[in-house]
Amino acid sequence: MAGNEWINGYLEAILDSGAASIAEDSRPMLVNVRERGHFNPTKYFVEEVVTAVDESDLHRTWIKVVATRNTRERSSRLENMCWRIWHLARKKKQLEWEDFQRLASRRLEREQGRRDATEDMSEDLSEGERGDNPGETFVLSETPRHKFQRNFSDLQVWSDDNKEKKLYIVLISLHGLVRGENMELGRDSDTGGQVKYVVELSRALSMMPGVYRVDLFTRQVSSPDVDWSYGEPTEMLAPGSYDSDGNDAGESSGAYIIRIPFGPRDKYLRKELLWPYIQEFVDGALAHILNMSKVLAEQIGKGQPVWPYVIHGHYADAGDSAALLSGALNVPMVLTGHSLGRNKLEQLLKQGRQSKEDINATYKIMRRIEAEELSLDAAELVITSTKQEIEEQWGLYDGFDVKLEKVLRARGRRGVNCHGRYMPRMAVIPPGMDFSNVVQEQDPNEADGELAALITEGASPKSVPLIWTDVCFKLKTENLNYRTLIMGNRDDIDEMSGGNASVLTTVLKMIDKYDLYGQVAYPKHHKQSDVPEIYRLAAKAKGVFINPALVEPFGLTLIEAAAHGLPMVATKNGGPVDIHRALNNGLLVDPHDDKAIADALLKLVADKNLWSECRKNGWKNIHLFSWPEHCRTYLTRVASCRMRHPHWQLDTPLDDTIAEDSLGDSLKDVQDMSLRLSVDGERSSVNGSAEYDPEEHEKVAAEADPGVQDQVKRIMNKLKKASTDVQQTDVSKKQNENSLNKYPALRRRKRLFVIALDSYNEEGKPITKMLKAIQETFKAVKSDTLASRVSGFALSTAMPLSETLQLLASGKIQATEFDALICSSGSEVYYPGTHQCMENGKLCPDRDYASHIDYRWGYDGLRKTITKLMNSSEMRNVKSSNSSIVIEEDETACNAHCISYLVKDPKKAKNIDELRQKLRMRGLRCHLMYCRNSTRLQVIPLLASRSQALRYLFVRWGLNVANMYVLLGERGDTDYEELLSGSHKTMLLKGVVENGSEELLRTNGSYHREDTVPPESPLLIRTSEGASADEIAACLKQLYKATVGM
Repeated sequence: MAGNEWINGYLEAILDSGAASIAEDSRPMLVNVRERGHFNPTKYFVEEVVTAVDESDLHRTWIKVVATRNTRERSSRLENMCWRIWHLARKKKQLEWEDFQRLASRRLEREQGRRDATEDMSEDLSEGERGDNPGETFVLSETPRHKFQRNFSDLQVWSDDNKEKKLYIVLISLHGLVRGENMELGRDSDTGGQVKYVVELSRALSMMPGVYRVDLFTRQVSSPDVDWSYGEPTEMLAPGSYDSDGNDAGESSGAYIIRIPFGPRDKYLRKELLWPYIQEFVDGALAHILNMSKVLAEQIGKGQPVWPYVIHGHYADAGDSAALLSGALNVPMVLTGHSLGRNKLEQLLKQGRQSKEDINATYKIMRRIEAEELSLDAAELVITSTKQEIEEQWGLYDGFDVKLEKVLRARGRRGVNCHGRYMPRMAVIPPGMDFSNVVQEQDPNEADGELAALITEGASPKSVPLIWTDVCFKLKTENLNYRTLIMGNRDDIDEMSGGNASVLTTVLKMIDKYDLYGQVAYPKHHKQSDVPEIYRLAAKAKGVFINPALVEPFGLTLIEAAAHGLPMVATKNGGPVDIHRALNNGLLVDPHDDKAIADALLKLVADKNLWSECRKNGWKNIHLFSWPEHCRTYLTRVASCRMRHPHWQLDTPLDDTIAEDSLGDSLKDVQDMSLRLSVDGERSSVNGSAEYDPEEHEKVAAEADPGVQDQVKRIMNKLKKASTDVQQTDVSKKQNENSLNKYPALRRRKRLFVIALDSYNEEGKPITKMLKAIQETFKAVKSDTLASRVSGFALSTAMPLSETLQLLASGKIQATEFDALICSSGSEVYYPGTHQCMENGKLCPDRDYASHIDYRWGYDGLRKTITKLMNSSEMRNVKSSNSSIVIEEDETACNAHCISYLVKDPKKAKNIDELRQKLRMRGLRCHLMYCRNSTRLQVIPLLASRSQALRYLFVRWGLNVANMYVLLGERGDTDYEELLSGSHKTMLLKGVVENGSEELLRTNGSYHREDTVPPESPLLIRTSEGASADEIAACLKQLYKATVGM
């Protein structure tokens, strides 16, 4: 310690102040930095440095140092502690400064975004935009119902009149272990209140009039570490309700848990590790929904598919999934955050123990935040428990601004154009509760005698809950002033975590200080089923339930206490304010004011009339928090959303598809067998295959029953007619094919090979490597004659149609070789060789896809804002006007759903993360991507992308994503990662793509690639450089074999 004598003085002051406060608190007391009018640097150090470090381990070290008698050991510990304190204090100050700068920057950017949005919307915004909609705020009225509920003057409240609707609702809750009975709540941090909430919500919704079926999607876990029940694909939560005549509603009605396998099949993963597998879940859920839509079509849809009425995501991971599902199906999405990533990040940073990088590594917090931002982009409605959650938690997000939301809502009411700007609607709907087991004790006057019987020695107590006996036998006092502390389940204090042990130790010291022995019970264990009885015990003793949290997001325990007749004293910060407004069953206090808390408790306990009135009010109004009330408000809100569902302008006539599909249906087994043989390398000749030999078909038909004979004869007539037509010249062959292809061949394909190679030179022009890879892929697939008959090709590219056709022509490849062309980064889909996509002799895009992705597309607003953001900000810092132009619109590459820009200087271009943040703050939603070797910036609708286009093909034409093979390079455009993940097979062709655009995707401090793409997957394979057709064919077979049985 030589040379550091000044430290000794500081540490002695630390020890003195710490030792003096140990008996009263777990942290050192604040000290007066001035003594007798003079500044005291020693105590200043203690106050400013030591007390600012909230470190339970450090406090335990202080205690040990105080108890140390050996001088040398004490000196050594002092030196050790000194540097620990100094390091922690400096680190905390640094993190606080960085946090301050970050928040200040975000605040300025948000204010600028709000100003820009207001300027762009040039109409007068003064009238009707100064405040919230009067029809959606709490209003004071005579009844608690009117105090609590919003006045739905412009909404039709859900009622029994809707019983004929027969809705299909999808809920999603991915993490944790979800089952209907014997829920393992508290098993880990992922299996908690959210699991109970979504299960009970599913049951309650299924019992509402007008709801036919509710599916709760979660992860299927087949791991030896968990119970076998979590591996069951389906579990019924509640049977379907009955109609007015008492008849069963239907075979598939009711509430069900649907477990979708995604991620490693034999591992139970915590929620932070599920992110790379989200797209795989979406593909599995999409397959289930499409199958269910067909089943429900027969039961309640009169032959028409029944789509989900709404898709509701719970928590960030499910919100991300719901956004993708909503986009693929074009149905409304609802979000409940439960807990929010930005709020958690702010709280962790304030503690000063971890840097942002450390927090992100532990909690994957940036991936979670981006998922929540994406959910806000896609959600029609966000459900919260309290107003506080809206203003103080969702208000932290780029995608939601309270002030801008009011402006946009006011413009919408007046029918004024918002130029593509949008903010999701927020609705406060408190969680529901099941009060079926609650017994209301109308006459509590017998409580004293009943409790006295329990604690009187030698008495024979009545039949009472066991938890009452355990508590009351420990209490011996004449005036029956009992204090019961339920502090969780625990064993030895030494085995508890630092924070919990510190709290319990403090409680025990306070009992000793105030000599409360025999007057306080604190049982070590209790069951979940004991909780209602604990509330009843407190109510019978005429006690009070207190929740003095600094901030309480909602306060479910307050509702539970009220249901059992227990008045409350609660914090005035957060959810208890709304609960008190509804129930009026207690008092609200400032959690920082000890005297106010004590006065409120004494007032309720001493004033028996007030206590009884609060008790009765709680019982009278508790139904406002029941599940039927929650579901009624929920359905009312959802019904006000903009309803949309898949709707095809050009429906495929059923009679046209029956004859074409019957060949595949009748000979499905033979076809599947030939596919398996071809993939395994045992190729059969075309002439020797019963699948394609007309003579064999006629022979089979002769031996079959008359129904099959007639069906095969019709098919053979079609085949013979087609065979006659084929015996013409090549030109007439093409003409006949074009005249016959009324609809895309995709609906008859069993496999689709999607070529999505982003191979461009420095100018963004395609290079010959791309053409060669396409040609080699054709050869590889067509080398297997049987498999090629049921296989199709799609080309997915960032180029517009004109450049795509030029590329194919340069390689002498006919556009009709492809069943689909996905152009302009997924903003357009074409079907070459079909009447559906031909107009005046030219290819035209799929109109159904165009209407599908049009949701929230603001072409003019985006075009103006992006140009301003990318160019104007640079002009302030660069004198030369020529060098200030970062992007320039490329009109030749634009279309109705794509704004394309030439990137003049990629080094000055903003990253996707940064640009997307600025657009969200201005209320604009879209999908941004740099492409073609960073020479282009393309802006397309939120629901459009090359990845989402593949899911559209699944929904529109029934070609399962699991039967798609996506061929990529080792690099690509900024949407490259989206194409890597999912249930499709992926092949990476080495050496084809030399330069990509990924460096413009993320900013420093954002989430990482491993948070979106699985590290290892049997669905992915790599080729060697310059792969030939034979190697590509071998890799395709290997991919198939690796995924058989998954």
